[in-house]
Order: sequence, then C-alpha cells, then structure tokens
Amino acid sequence: MKKKAKWLAGAAAAGAAGAVLEYLLARYFTRRTLIRGNAKTERTQKMAGTDWSVYIPMIQEARAKIEQNPCEDVFVTAEDGVKLHGRYFPCKGSDRVALCFHGYTGEGLSDYACMAEHYYEQGFSLMCVDERAHGKSEGTYIGFGCLDRHDAEQWIKYLIERNGENCEILLHGVSMGGATVLMTSGLDLPKQVKAIISDCAFTSAWDVFSSVLKTTYHLPAFPLMHLSDQMARRKAGYGLRECNALDEVKKSHVPTLFIHGDRDTFVPCSMVYELYEACAAPKELLIVEGASHAESYYKDPEKYWTAVKSWIDRYFETRQDKERKEEQE
Repeated sequence: MKKKAKWLAGAAAAGAAGAVLEYLLARYFTRRTLIRGNAKTERTQKMAGTDWSVYIPMIQEARAKIEQNPCEDVFVTAEDGVKLHGRYFPCKGSDRVALCFHGYTGEGLSDYACMAEHYYEQGFSLMCVDERAHGKSEGTYIGFGCLDRHDAEQWIKYLIERNGENCEILLHGVSMGGATVLMTSGLDLPKQVKAIISDCAFTSAWDVFSSVLKTTYHLPAFPLMHLSDQMARRKAGYGLRECNALDEVKKSHVPTLFIHGDRDTFVPCSMVYELYEACAAPKELLIVEGASHAESYYKDPEKYWTAVKSWIDRYFETRQDKERKEEQE
C-alpha cells in the first residue's frame, strides 16, 4: 500500500508539474502572439518563409512614389472606443475606394505599396488602415479579424460619409487582413461594398495558430490551444475560434476573389480551398504557383493584377456607365 501511495503521489506531482508547464507555455505563446509590441515582424517573416530581401528595393521605390501623392491621416473610433488610424490617398474626381487591410505585424501601406499605382490607374482612392494594435492605431491586443471586422464597419461608414451614397468600395486584405475582409463579408454590409479580394487568408485564428504550433514548434494543439483560447477570452475579449471566416463567407453576398500561393506553409494553401468552397457569394480562385506566404503579387505581378483588374471590371461601374444611368433617370 505504501508503494502504491508513493506511486500515486509521484504521478500526481508529475501531473501537476506538467499542467503548470502547459499553462506557462500557453501564457508565453498567447502573450507573444496577441500583445502589441511582443509580436515581432522579423519573427513572423522568418516563420512565414518568404525571402522579402528580394522584394524590398521594389517595395521601397513604390512606397516613395505613392507617398508623393496627396495623403491625409484619418482617425475613426471603434465600437469599443479604440482610436483607429488610416492613410487616405484620394484619387481626384473618382468615387471608387479600395479599403486595404494589411497582414499580421504590418501597417498601412506595408502590403500595398506596389499595388497602389495600379489602383490609381483604375481610378481608386486608397484607404490603407493600421489595424488595431498596429501602427498609429490604438489597442493592446491584436484582433486577428475577430475584432477588426467591426473596425472595418467603421471605416466603411466613414468612406460613405466622405464620398457620398454613390461611392463604390472594394475591400482588399492580405493574410490577417484577408481574414478580416472575409469575416467582414458575413456582416450586413451596405450596398456600396461591391467586391472583396482576399489574399492568403486563414480560416480562423485557432486554425492558423494550431498549424504554426505543429509546423514550427512541433507541438500538438491540445491542450495549448484550449488554454490560449481561455486566456484570449479573458484578456483580449474574443475567443480564437469565436469568429471563423468559413462561417462568415457562407453568409456573404459580396463577390469575392480568393488568392493564395501554392507554397504557403504559414497559412496552408488548403485553407483557401475550404474558404472558396464555403463561400455563398459569386467567387473566383487564383492560385499562384511558387508563391509562399503573402508573396503572390511579387511572384507573378502580371497574373495577380490581371485577375484583380478583371474582378474590378466585372463589379464596378465605369464613369460612362454612371453617366448613362444618370441620363436615363
């Protein structure tokens, strides 16, 4: 009996120690991932596997060019009181606007510098926002689309107030921004939102974190994800699978172009097939060969922009169309 009691006591102690270790790992993972300042761009880029050094000169040149255009700093207030920042690049005489959402640890123009000129050529103003807890936007906890989709509603409202009831809005998101626009798509959006472009979006924060744990840290999702989910609910105000882009696109009526690189291991390419199949709105899918995470535009800019332009031409009225409609009225 004494031996059995000692064995049980040892097992209990080992179990308690294991539980403490699991808790500490989940706390470390959650704090490092969700809290502003702890999430580092360099670490994210390393895990994503994209060699950005190849593209940095092109991005810097494009950014310098776009920043020569008129630009305004704009602030709106989120539903929970967080002040959000965006940079607005107006296209004179146009009521088309591209509302752009960057990826995790990015900001404003970070994913759109090279695309900005294309949008100008198509007569689009650009609103490049800093998602909450990024750039000049306030917030302690990163929203992973769950919080950001309601922030997107505030930006849409602002753009309609600024540009009038006849404005036409395109939502474009990359990575976490892609998940944001897909999660937004399931909301009751105004008629001014004409189309969506989602580039390398994940299905949910839970899914992408589970994938990172497996591929990068070689750890199982259980129990770390369950503990992290509880911590996120307590601290950040949302659960890691509370808002799932898969569920939201099932409710969407907004035409959506899905883009993904077939060598994306950070947000597995399999996720875009799930999202595409689930989407109830008019949709198209572009898979860019050889592109890793968030690399699709840079890997094949002609193919990427041809698909985007085709999507714009399909769902946005030309100036001639509007003039003809006004004459008929």
